[in-house]
Amino acid sequence: MSEKGDKLREAAMLADQEEELQEQQKEVLEDMKRAAEEYYTMDEYDIAKELSKRTGKNLTEVRKELNVYPNKYVIQEHTIPDLVKQMRVYRRELKGDDRTKMSKSIDNLIDAYSDHLQKCIDEIYWIRKYEVPLRDMNINEDKLSKLNSIKDGSTRQQIVDTLCKYWEAKLDLVPYDENYSTMHKQMSTSKKEFGKILKGIKEDTVKSKIENHIIKMVCNEPGIGARQLHDSLDEKHKRRSSPQIISKMVKELGITNVNGSYYKFDDEIKKNIWAYTAAFLDSDGYITMDKNNNPRVGLIATGERGKAFIQEMHKSIGIGRPHLDQKSPQDTRPVNRLNFYSQEDVKKLLLHVKPHLRLKKQQADTLLELIRIKQNHKKAEWAKPRMDELFKLMKWYNHSDNTNYDWDKYGVDIDSIGKLEENNKMNMMDNLENITKGEEE
Repeated sequence: MSEKGDKLREAAMLADQEEELQEQQKEVLEDMKRAAEEYYTMDEYDIAKELSKRTGKNLTEVRKELNVYPNKYVIQEHTIPDLVKQMRVYRRELKGDDRTKMSKSIDNLIDAYSDHLQKCIDEIYWIRKYEVPLRDMNINEDKLSKLNSIKDGSTRQQIVDTLCKYWEAKLDLVPYDENYSTMHKQMSTSKKEFGKILKGIKEDTVKSKIENHIIKMVCNEPGIGARQLHDSLDEKHKRRSSPQIISKMVKELGITNVNGSYYKFDDEIKKNIWAYTAAFLDSDGYITMDKNNNPRVGLIATGERGKAFIQEMHKSIGIGRPHLDQKSPQDTRPVNRLNFYSQEDVKKLLLHVKPHLRLKKQQADTLLELIRIKQNHKKAEWAKPRMDELFKLMKWYNHSDNTNYDWDKYGVDIDSIGKLEENNKMNMMDNLENITKGEEE
């Protein structure tokens, strides 16, 4: 009897310890989600990295904890709202105690569903602080599931901003006040905007989630490989993929592959691609003209990353001709270039980058004048002499900081540079082209 009692006491102690451990795990998870609330404007992957640094936990473990979310509440493949509707229809046929019992069953089911929705809201760490306005948005399980699927910081920011606008208007809503209609309109507008944002969010498939993760990782960690990408997935998606599958996805996504290392410009760079190109042209590019007065522009980058950069740049701007893996004069790392030869390509490039150039704006102006002369006024008497002047100006702009440069070799008189600049033909060409245009009309 004593031995049996000891075993029961031991089992009870183990059960208490397990319960205590579960409570501690819940507290740790809650602390994690509270910490994540302050980063809601960041993408979830970045939040996980930040929390991983703060807590010392493995990144995969942190991501797993952030993605704890209740399963969909279904009974025999019926959602609760559908089931409640069916029960209410059936209740119409009942009378007396049976009707009363059915009403209580419906109420119990609704209460359980409300508790479930509350748990769903509590698990969406970035939005739970805004529960009050959120509940006014006619939320249901599907809407909460969509909110939980939002992983990018910009969309989260949109949702929170919309809820805050609604909340502020509601707090300022005073019956019979002169601003009542304005506040009511703001509430309605915010509610429509919330619905519009949610409507634009499509439930991610496993494939689309993996693809989004690949793009995010490649943009954040240039040079990452298929195996590393596979290892960075959470357990669920890791089981549904492999490094070989990821390699195929990378190809489908148009990501640049250089010897198994992946590279891609992120959306911010693509939004400002001409500013980015201008910065690179200022630092590691050239704007010049050859001895036959042909315009020449190029971007130069070395090594594997440089090769990936040139390929990505070519895909992004759609002009130029890439020259990859060229031997360097110093016989070091391979040189990669994106060269612009045709007048139209050079003109398009320079018109786009000129507002953003800091160091080579004079060279850009020189080539634009040259191209305009060659395209519209090549046979004019003044065209050839002016092109020769532009050649000398280009030499000056590109080599004026070189005290040992041989100016006599190219017939450049540095004392007459100011006169060459004053001889600019752009205004004259404007007038000539306007006259020609008027005659044609």
